[in-house]
Amino acid sequence: MVVIIIIVLLIVLFGPLGWAKSVLSRYNRDEYFSGNGFDLARLILDRLGLNDVGVEETPAGDHYDPEKKVIGLSQARCGRKTLTAVVVAAHEVGHAVQDHQGYKPFRTRTRLVRVAARMERLGAGIMMAVPVIALITRVPATGFLFFLGGLGTLCIPLGVHLLTLPSEFDASFGRALPMLVDGQYIPPEDLPAARKILMACALTYVASALVGLLNVWRWIRVLRR
Repeated sequence: MVVIIIIVLLIVLFGPLGWAKSVLSRYNRDEYFSGNGFDLARLILDRLGLNDVGVEETPAGDHYDPEKKVIGLSQARCGRKTLTAVVVAAHEVGHAVQDHQGYKPFRTRTRLVRVAARMERLGAGIMMAVPVIALITRVPATGFLFFLGGLGTLCIPLGVHLLTLPSEFDASFGRALPMLVDGQYIPPEDLPAARKILMACALTYVASALVGLLNVWRWIRVLRR
C-alpha cells in the first residue's frame, strides 16, 4: 500500500513536468521553418507595432520580463528552426501583448510571482531557524509552529502558479495560437502539435512548482534528524 502511494505521489509530482518536457523535446528535433524562434518573435512584435519590446538570448529559460520589456529565449530551444522554437516564442510574445494591453490577470500574475519568490526565501529561512529556535526556547510547540509557518510559505509558489494559470492559458490559446494561425506562420497539419506545445508552455510553471514540493520533504527529513 505504501509503495502504491509513493508511486502515485511521484506520478503527480513528476508527471506534468515530464509530459511538458517530452512534448517540447519531441517537436524540437526537425528543423523545417525558414526562421527560428528569435526571428518569429521579432517578426510578430514588429507587425504588432511593439517595437519597444526586445528579444534576447538568455540562460534563464524562456520568459517575458515586464519590467525590462524583453522576451528572453533560450538558444538551445528557440534558436532552432523547429515547431517547438516558433510556438514557444509565440507564447512569450503572447505575454508581451498581455502586458501592452494592460491585461489584468497578467499584471496580477506578475505581482504574485514576485511575492511568491520572496515568501519562498522567507520560508526557507524559517525552516533553517526551526531547530535553533526549538533549542533556545526548549518548547517543542514553538519549533512546531515555526515549522508549520515555513512549510506554508514553501507551498506558496504552487498556489501562486495555480492562480496564474488563466494568464498562461490566455497567452497560449488566446494570443499565441490565433497569431500563429492568422499569420500562417505554421502549416495547418502542425496545429494539433502546436496546441500540445502551447499546453506544455501553460503548465510548465505549475509542473515545476509541483516538483518543488519535494523541497518540503527534504526539510522534513532534515528536521527529523
